[in-house]
Amino acid sequence: MSESDKRVENKVLSQKMCVTLEDIRKARSRLASIILPTAVDLSTSASKLVGSDIFFKFENTQKTGSFKIRGAYNKIAQLTEAEKKRGVICSSAGNHAQGVALSATLAKVKSIVVMPITAPLAKVAATRGYGAEVILHGEIYDEAFEKAQELAKEKDLIFIHPYEDEKIIAGQGTIGLELYEQIPNLDTIVVPIGGGGLISGVAIAAKSLNPKIKIIGVQSSQAAGMYELFHHKALSAPPRRIATIADGIAIKKPSVAMLENFISQFVDEVVTVTDDEIAEAIVFLLERAKTVTEGSGAAGWAAVMNRTLNLGRKTCVLLCGGNIDLNIVAKIIEKGQIRRGRLVQLSVIVEDIPGRLNQLTEIIAKTRANILQVHHDRLSQGLFLRETRIDFELETTSLDHIELIKEAVIKMGGRLV
Repeated sequence: MSESDKRVENKVLSQKMCVTLEDIRKARSRLASIILPTAVDLSTSASKLVGSDIFFKFENTQKTGSFKIRGAYNKIAQLTEAEKKRGVICSSAGNHAQGVALSATLAKVKSIVVMPITAPLAKVAATRGYGAEVILHGEIYDEAFEKAQELAKEKDLIFIHPYEDEKIIAGQGTIGLELYEQIPNLDTIVVPIGGGGLISGVAIAAKSLNPKIKIIGVQSSQAAGMYELFHHKALSAPPRRIATIADGIAIKKPSVAMLENFISQFVDEVVTVTDDEIAEAIVFLLERAKTVTEGSGAAGWAAVMNRTLNLGRKTCVLLCGGNIDLNIVAKIIEKGQIRRGRLVQLSVIVEDIPGRLNQLTEIIAKTRANILQVHHDRLSQGLFLRETRIDFELETTSLDHIELIKEAVIKMGGRLV
């Protein structure tokens, strides 16, 4: 299918999609005994950092570890008895998979989930644990999606789309109803964007109840298709595989249908954040909010921390998921600590004479930094015969603290690399 044909197909689809506040209210009644109405908390440390009241909505504590069960159950619960007997299928790298698996089990419906072979093992195991048959196929989500659609036709299964579905969107919109009741006079909601189902549902609910509220969407800079569509930019050619810690919102092909039906109408701004900014946000949330978020779950807070946004007096940041891959937690924490000035790798070239290393360690001690690792190198290229390079890994308190150490090192005759 050509790109022009795809655009036409999407426009036809977009004309048919409609979600109302009443749809969302009905979804909430349907979900009442199934989901947790997740907590909202005012963060003093986040508020001081930003200069306005910052509330976190802890959807990372929802059943299955993300908001996805809201839409998945709302969709599956409304299938006819004949459709339920056929069973359901979806494709997902993680959170939608778990939402569909548990929802289907609760509704006594057979489920199949196609996941890429690169999906984190923990998410694969969790999906199986919730009762789904898991099929691993392809290296990227798009290949898993194609396989799921193929199996849906072959086995006559109901395909559960992660976002291009009115019932899915209505289910996600129940978060907006909760926020309206939990935070009076809320000015802004900051929501991560992957396919767009979450922000669409939340925005419909919130703006139907309070037309003045501002909705800000956040994408990973590694998968910024919806950002580009929203700002009328040419779409970047996506790589075969998107490498980002925000895998939950890494969508290669943005949905024109979601943009035209909902996002262009109900969302006020869309911004992007980098992986380093997301890592910093994850570390902040671990340390100050005492909560675990995955990359996509922390994207909203990363934007508030690092972008100049017109937030108003009260802002809620939606922490939409907590299913982080434990194999990369240490790396994320290290990245976040470096960005916050809490960790630094410092390389210094000095004269290779007795006592130089001791002088450097004394300078570091006087500035109250902690040496975690040190490596002495006399043989690297670029060193003169009487020079040595000393690499430090230091625990520090801030970016200003790091600059203080560097100034002291230079003053004693060291050369920073």
